[in-house]
Amino acid sequence: LTFVLMDPPYENGRTTTALRLLQIAASRGHDINVFAYEGAVYVPFALQKGHPNPVHGKDAEEEDHVLPREWVAEVMRTAKVNGGSVDWINCGFCVDERGAHEAIEGVRRGGPPNLVEWVGKSDNVLVIPTK
Repeated sequence: LTFVLMDPPYENGRTTTALRLLQIAASRGHDINVFAYEGAVYVPFALQKGHPNPVHGKDAEEEDHVLPREWVAEVMRTAKVNGGSVDWINCGFCVDERGAHEAIEGVRRGGPPNLVEWVGKSDNVLVIPTK
């Protein structure tokens, strides 16, 4: 299965929906390819940090803010445990434009030729575009 993501984390529900779909596919043992393009290169960004919520009077630990990088790592672990795999590529052009060079372990840099190759080899491709 190949997924193409374009939206950055926290901006809308499309990224959350994509992560949920990836988690389901991983739990079923699928081999998954993810091509992160545009703002989606920040989904596995290693420097994401939880933050406090002074409105609710909670510190960062109490707020327990979900970090997309942790979700991506969990998708990778889940796939492996269930006999599948995740190959996550961040578009190198997009990474350079945004300064998103620090990604979690298991994410690699690539480009459009990788996506073209995956599309040709995949049983299904889901593009979750920006609006």
